[in-house]
Amino acid sequence: MRTITEPAREIDVIHETDVLVVGSGPGGLSAAIGAARAGVDVTLVERFGCFGGNITAVGVEGFAWYRHEKTVDTEGVGREFEDRAKATGAGTPEPQSDSYALDAEAFKLVADNLVEEAGIHPMLHRAFAAPIMDGNRICGIITESKAGREAILAKRVIDATGDADVAYRAGALTRKTPVEEMQAASVMFSMSGVDRKRFIEAVKADPQTYKDWESGEWTVETTGKEDAMFSPFLRKPFEKAMEAGVIPAHLQTISGTWGALYDSGDLTYLNLVHLAGCDGTSPDSMTANEIEGRRQAMLAVEALRRFHPGCDGAKLRNFGMTIGIRDTRKIEAIYDMTELDVREQGRFDDSIGIFPEFIDGYGILILPTTGRYFQLPYRTLLPKGVANLLVAGRATGGDKVSHAATRNMMCCTVTGQGAGVAAALSVKYGQELERLDIALLQAELRRQGVRLH
Repeated sequence: MRTITEPAREIDVIHETDVLVVGSGPGGLSAAIGAARAGVDVTLVERFGCFGGNITAVGVEGFAWYRHEKTVDTEGVGREFEDRAKATGAGTPEPQSDSYALDAEAFKLVADNLVEEAGIHPMLHRAFAAPIMDGNRICGIITESKAGREAILAKRVIDATGDADVAYRAGALTRKTPVEEMQAASVMFSMSGVDRKRFIEAVKADPQTYKDWESGEWTVETTGKEDAMFSPFLRKPFEKAMEAGVIPAHLQTISGTWGALYDSGDLTYLNLVHLAGCDGTSPDSMTANEIEGRRQAMLAVEALRRFHPGCDGAKLRNFGMTIGIRDTRKIEAIYDMTELDVREQGRFDDSIGIFPEFIDGYGILILPTTGRYFQLPYRTLLPKGVANLLVAGRATGGDKVSHAATRNMMCCTVTGQGAGVAAALSVKYGQELERLDIALLQAELRRQGVRLH
């Protein structure tokens, strides 16, 4: 491969802060809010023009679709996201659970308000380019934007990029799922002009269950209790479209769930396109799959128009701003979560929060309908190999099956708020992250409304 030598250059330090959060998805937004509420200066860097990440940029509106009557759920900033959305008209009842779907567009304003109310310094439209290192200690980042390269210095840094980008480039130990084993990526989209009454009548006339997720392409491991539960699942219109030649026969992966149907006729959070082999750390792979995903989404729209009652006058409303990635890198943490932890109610002395027994990925679907839950340890946020850094969101330490639980958005808010509070207290009390007083951390998390046990 040919190379060039980039000349050395001076980069302006445009900002200094106590806690710097890189990435503003559910994990990063929660981290910034948690740190700010703990009383330090916080800066939130985001590559897109809105906060919210998977919720807003990707368009995943089913924030807590796992929740049922007996679910013992997360408490803290994540629940506040849902409550604030409901209160401002940015949420609607979710069709398969005791939760509210978040309106991806309206939640951009909810996130703006949360950031401003907390006194967080917002830095949108800046992409992380490189870490600033002092030996093995991170002390800031370099960003790339319309303004060129700029430096931001920080006393503590939180990697909430989802792909462990900061940790990886800083030299932390990471693992990347082999591409052939990665969970499929999705191009999310929404439709408008749906006749709500006719659509719902058709759903009620032929209700689908989680067992119906299985097909020739997929098998689904459940505990059995999920098999007869209602799911807003769609496959039959796409089978009919294949028979009619509308969808090529090889695209048997077009099927999935719808998220919300508004009185206005908007059918949102259509999770129908599944792209295997998409590497979320490769811009070439994401380019090819963004294009292919939009092509498949339009085939799905045409299939629904022809073969699902109420959709004959509908059309595409919008795509998500970017492809949805479920699975790339994770750090090797001081403690890596295990399959046993998420399946058998793991308990930890350094708990920073709880998450229900909800596993979704790698062919496993377990819903938290019996009150079971696990705790998340602070140690799973601490990467090996780099000091002064915490990781929040889906890149925290863990094995394959634990990732199918901890990658979920509400769980990302738990690790996010835990990381933010930990970083803030580390600055306030002059304690290294690896030796932070856990009692102090847990006391502040409780003050912020987090359930630890």
